[in-house]
Parts: sequence; structure tokens; C-alpha cells
Amino acid sequence: MTGVAPDQLDDQQLMKELETIHRTRHDTLLYGSNDALRAHNERMAQLEGEYLRRNPRRTVAAGRTREGARERGCGESAAPRT
Repeated sequence: MTGVAPDQLDDQQLMKELETIHRTRHDTLLYGSNDALRAHNERMAQLEGEYLRRNPRRTVAAGRTREGARERGCGESAAPRT
């Protein structure tokens, strides 16, 4: 695996790494080799695990829970309305 160990990144670096890996996810899934996808999965899990470790009380939008999805019904977006 390449890259700095997630626990060695400061908060800003961790967020940048997460943004990058999520941005490249779709192309890796569609066009990457099996090895590339495996490495992507491992790195994403490491980064997301570190984020969750640092933010155990992060805000969870009601619409992103199972109950919230049921209340929202079919076809509605989970994004907050403005």
C-alpha cells in the first residue's frame, strides 16, 4: 500500500485524502485492474476508519438512516432541503 499511514495525517490532510479517494472511486471500479480496485478498497477503508476513529460523535443526517429513508419514501433525495 502506498501513502502515508492515516494516523500520521493531520485532520486537513486526512480530509484531502478522503476527498481524493472518493472522487476516484467510480473510475477505479469501472476501469481499474483487480489489483487497483483491491488497493483502492484497502486504502479507502483505512482512511474512513481513521476518520470515524477521530469523529465518533459526527453529525448524522436523519435522512441518511434507515428510518429516515423509510420516511422519505421512494424517489426523494437524502440531501437536506434549503
